[in-house]
This record gives sequence, C-alpha cells and structure tokens, in this order.
Amino acid sequence: MRAARALLGIDQQTLAELAGVSLPTIQRMEASEGNVRGIVATLMKVVGAFEAAGVELIGETTPSTGLGRGVRMKERAAVPVAMSAPPTVGKKRSLPRTAD
Repeated sequence: MRAARALLGIDQQTLAELAGVSLPTIQRMEASEGNVRGIVATLMKVVGAFEAAGVELIGETTPSTGLGRGVRMKERAAVPVAMSAPPTVGKKRSLPRTAD
C-alpha cells in the first residue's frame, strides 16, 4: 500500500478519503506484517481507489495484464541495515555553529 501511495504521491489521509474509509483503518492496514489485513469490503474499497487512480495491484503469482512500466519484487530479500533506515529527504539537519 505504501508503494502504491508513493506512485500516486498521496498520503494516508488522501487514500482514506479516496477509498471512503477512516485514516486509522489505512494506518492499521499498512502496519500489517506480510499480507494486508482487514475486512474484505474495506480492502476492496482501497483496491478500487488505487485502480481508479491508475495503479494496478499485482498479486504475488499473478502476471500483470496492464500496459505501461512498473516494478515488482521477485522475492523478499534480506535488506542490509544501511538500506533499512528511513530516508532523510526533506528533513532539516542542524549544522554546528561556528564563531564569526
């Protein structure tokens, strides 16, 4: 879900509004380990919102039927520690002060 949101450039609140579900529901779904968990009707609302926005969700063993470019993982691989840290884009860093 996070990857699909990133493709669209939307936050969790926007996805919740597009799908007609609550923000805490989206937050719980994204916090799921492995497969996204939730009530089937709610999952279908989220899938429908992604599809309406132009994102094709591809199942693990399902071929893509759409046209266009895309990315999918072949298999889960161990992520090195340096790569697992969250990106720092947009975060401000404090620089040490120097005497004038």
